[in-house]
Amino acid sequence: MKKMRRIFASLLSLVLILSTVACSGGGNGSGENTNPEIKGVGDMVVEAGSEIDALAGVTASDAEDGDITGMIVIESTPALEFKNGKAVPENAGNYELTYSVTDKGGAVAEAYATLTVTRQTGEAVVYKQFDFNSNPTIDNKGWNVNIADGVSASGELKQGAYVFDITSPGEGDGDIQLVKSGMALKPADYKVKVWAKSTENTYAHIIARDENADEWKSFGGAFNVVIGQEITPLELNFTAEEEGSAEIMINLGKITPNPDNPDDTTPENFVVTIDKIEIYEISGEETKTPVFTNDFTAANENDVIVSAGDGASAEAAIEGDAAKVNIESYPTDGGVWSIKTDIALTDITIEGGQKYYYNFKINTENGQSGECLVESASLYDACRVHFNGFSAGAGEEIEVAGVFTADVAVEDPVIRLQIGNPSDGVTSNSIVIDDVVFGKVEGDLETVKTIDAFTAYGRGTANEANPDYPWMTFNGTDEDNEKGVGTIWNENGSFFYRIDQGAPTDWLNKLICGYSENPLTLESDSYYTVEITAKADKNVSCGFFLNPLGNWDPRLSERIDFTTQEQTFSFTTTDTFVTDMDFEMLFQFGSDETAQLGEVTIEFSNITIYQMRVN
Repeated sequence: MKKMRRIFASLLSLVLILSTVACSGGGNGSGENTNPEIKGVGDMVVEAGSEIDALAGVTASDAEDGDITGMIVIESTPALEFKNGKAVPENAGNYELTYSVTDKGGAVAEAYATLTVTRQTGEAVVYKQFDFNSNPTIDNKGWNVNIADGVSASGELKQGAYVFDITSPGEGDGDIQLVKSGMALKPADYKVKVWAKSTENTYAHIIARDENADEWKSFGGAFNVVIGQEITPLELNFTAEEEGSAEIMINLGKITPNPDNPDDTTPENFVVTIDKIEIYEISGEETKTPVFTNDFTAANENDVIVSAGDGASAEAAIEGDAAKVNIESYPTDGGVWSIKTDIALTDITIEGGQKYYYNFKINTENGQSGECLVESASLYDACRVHFNGFSAGAGEEIEVAGVFTADVAVEDPVIRLQIGNPSDGVTSNSIVIDDVVFGKVEGDLETVKTIDAFTAYGRGTANEANPDYPWMTFNGTDEDNEKGVGTIWNENGSFFYRIDQGAPTDWLNKLICGYSENPLTLESDSYYTVEITAKADKNVSCGFFLNPLGNWDPRLSERIDFTTQEQTFSFTTTDTFVTDMDFEMLFQFGSDETAQLGEVTIEFSNITIYQMRVN
C-alpha cells in the first residue's frame, strides 16, 4: 500500500511538472525550466516523545534557483506538526513522510521516507549472550577411525567434520579407515554418499561388507574413487536381498589404481575432510502417470503469466513452440520473489495426501537461479505444497524436476518460478520454458534418508534441545538439491560457519539460530537489538532475518557484508509482541557470488541480543 501511494504521488508530480514546464516561460533562457532535486532523504526511527529532525542531512537544489533547501515542505500521514523540519511524535507507529519543493518556475520535486516511532523503553540490558567457550558433546554417529600400527596418520572429529591428517598413507588401502559397523539392512537398495575433500587429490575405496557371512564377503564397493580439492559426493550403491547387517568402510590408505604407473598413487602430507555421510534406503516400486502436459505448440497467452514488482519489468509470450519470459529489468528493491512466472496447470486439482511429480525444461540467455514452487495461483504461500530451487548457466538448458506429497488440496495450482536476484553483471534476461509434464505418482516406493553430520549442533545431536546451543545449518544437498554444503563448530571462544560448497540460491546455504526443537524465544512488550561481531576469510554477503517460527514475517530483514576485517553489526526491531514468541535468526548466504567463492569461513566472536522493555 505504501509503495502504491508513492507511485501514485510520483505520477501526479510528473503530470504537474510537465504541465508547469509547458505553461511557464522557463528560467534558463532556453524556454525550459529544470526540475529541482531533493537529496539526503531516508527512513528514520525515533522513540515516542523524542524530537526528530526530518531535515537533517536533507538538501534541495535547482539549476536556475540554486540552493532551495529552505523551501522544502514536509507532510506526514498520520499528521505530524513540523517546525523547521522538527517534530515530536507522541504515538508509536509508522508515519509516511512526503518531502516536496517547488522552484520559482513552478516545477515540483518530491521524495519519500518512512518514520518509525517506537514505544518508550527502559535501558538496554543483555537478554542473551551466546557462549562460544564451551565444549559441547559431538556424536560420531557410529563412525570410528582405524589407523594401522606404524602408519603416520590421525583421524578425529574437529571443525564440524571428520578430519584425517595423513603424513604417510601406509602400505594398503585399509591402513587408514573410517568405519561404521552394525548397519541394519532389509531387502532394499542402498546408496551411501560421502561428502569429502582433500588438500591433495587422492583415492578412496568405499566398501559394504556383509557382517553375517561366514567368510569375508561384500555387498559391493566403489573403488579408486577420486577425492578432489573441492567437496563432492563419493557414491556407493549396493543391494541387500534379505535382512542382515553391513559394515561400511571408507578406506583412505595407500591406493595405486594402475600398478604399471606407480606414480599415480595416494600422496603424502595431505588432509581429508568429511563433512557428512548420507545413507539412503530405497524399497518398493512406483509408477508415474502424467495428468497434464504442455509443449506450447498450441499458443495460449494464459499458459504462462508473469508479474513483476519492486521496480522490475518482465513479460511472457508464446514463441516458436515454447513459452518465453523476457526480463527487461531486475528489481531495484526486493529479492528472489520479485518476478513471478506462473506455468498454468489447466483443469488440474491437487488432492491432499496424493504424491505428484513434475518436470520441464528451461534455457536461459544469461545465468539465472530462483525458486520453483507448486502452490495456489491466488493464495500463494498460504496454500503451497512444494518448494524447490533451480540454477542455470548462460545458454544452458536444464531440466527442473520434483516429487512431493501434497499436504493440502489446491484448487487452482500453478508451477510458480520466483526470479529476482540476477547473476553478477546481468541486467536483463530471456528464459525459455518447454515440455511441461505434471502427474501422479502411485506405488509403495519409499526412500529413507539418514544424514550423519559431524557437528555438535542441530537436529539429531546430543544438544538438539539444549537452549545454550540453538544453532544448526541447512544445506541444499540435505534435501538433494544440487549444491549447498557447510558445517559449524566453536573453537577458542569463537563460533565458525564454513561453507564448503556455495549454492546459487539463498536458502541453500543457511546458518540458523532457533528451530522447532530449540527455539529462540523473545519476550513480549520489548524491543530487541542484535549485535554481531564477525569476520570472514573471504568477502562474503548474506541476508539476515529475525523471523517467527512457522511463518514468514521477518521482524528484521537486513544485508550483512562480511570482510576479512572484523566488524560489528547492530540491528534493532521496530515493533513489539503481544505475547512471548519463538523465532529463528537466519543468515542466508547462497548466491551466484557465494557459489563461485569456493570454501569460505565466517568467524563470529560475539553475538549478543539486548532487550529494551517498554515502559
